Amino acid sequence: MHLYHSLLIAFLNYEVYLKYKDYVDFEFIKENYPELSKLFQCLPELHENSEATQYQRSIADLQVALATQYPKYSIKDYTPIFKQLEELTVDTSKVETYLHGLHERSQASKVAGVALAVAEGVRPYSDLLQSLSSVVSTEVPVDASESDFVNDNLEFLHETQQTTNGLRWPLDSLNRNLGSLRKGDFGFLFARPETGKTTFLSTVVPYMAAQASGPILWFNNEEQGGKVALRCYQGALGIPLNQLFSNTELYQVQYQEKTHGKVKIIADASITKQRVEQLCSKYQPSLIIFDQIDKIHGFHKEDRQDVELKAIYVWARELAKQYAPVIAVCQAGVSGEGKRWLTMGDVDNSKTGKQGEADWILGIGKTHDEGLENIRYFHLSKNKLVGDNDADPSMRHGKWEVRIKPEIARYEDF
Repeated sequence: MHLYHSLLIAFLNYEVYLKYKDYVDFEFIKENYPELSKLFQCLPELHENSEATQYQRSIADLQVALATQYPKYSIKDYTPIFKQLEELTVDTSKVETYLHGLHERSQASKVAGVALAVAEGVRPYSDLLQSLSSVVSTEVPVDASESDFVNDNLEFLHETQQTTNGLRWPLDSLNRNLGSLRKGDFGFLFARPETGKTTFLSTVVPYMAAQASGPILWFNNEEQGGKVALRCYQGALGIPLNQLFSNTELYQVQYQEKTHGKVKIIADASITKQRVEQLCSKYQPSLIIFDQIDKIHGFHKEDRQDVELKAIYVWARELAKQYAPVIAVCQAGVSGEGKRWLTMGDVDNSKTGKQGEADWILGIGKTHDEGLENIRYFHLSKNKLVGDNDADPSMRHGKWEVRIKPEIARYEDF
């Protein structure tokens, strides 16, 4: 048990926690050391404040986190544990050596699993090569240089962050109010079921495909993949389904001309973070889509769902930084039913974890009033994007109406 005390103290350092948390068997700790497990479960929220993540957290901070997150537990019951933690002298380098060993064994286990699948004929040999390349260590000591720091030349920042457009939207209202998407940007849209979330994507993705230098990876774990592909055809061409099927050869050509074959839909109801990472590494996308992001598997199970979901959104943000902008989709809670202007408080299964990681959040509202069936209500409840030269600063958190045309899988401005 001394090991887990040392590990807990090491994890009070944000960098150590972030680097090694995925390689610790928290289920084993939970089953064998339940009281200590509660303290480990406090760590995600303890490190949640981005302004504090560069600092070393203290045992006193951990006590406050326990009292805040689990008020039903008596601090007195944890006094012996906190006393042990305070008296313990930890050699962080030795703990990191142990954690690094766990990481290496975890990587070896992944490769072994792929190798077995290749040997059994279930997966191709190329998957093994990809798996091997993904675990080769690239951590080499480097001397500090100017390349380690952000380029703070003002002309360069103006050129890259505003003057040079990223991926533009098919709706002028989104270009004015939100601005184009660039590498590092992560945001999500949310709405109640049957409101038009997939229609939004089928409007946006084909349009952005024409601008993208690389593929768009659309991870779909919601609808049947073939249906999503058809919606994408409709959104790209702006035609109803019966017309699409009336001349499949013609519309196949037109679709390829519009999208340049860059829209790649991955339909897997049980898609894991590891599989997403493999595909991103392999194809180097220009845009990543998650529909629905909350259903991605492969994350550590937490007692609180909001904490577990926050980890997914932190991961998505890192993908945006490493590869390309990310657009995610999630649900609005029951508070958003029949509501026109959705706010961040209407995001399903979240306190602040999801919202805190996003650069932009778009709520899509819908009323049940007669005669307004094809009207949707856009609200930018969060917007940290710089925008383009044609941006309207007064509409950074704008509310406006749009028209949905489900028969052709498109949204349109009025």
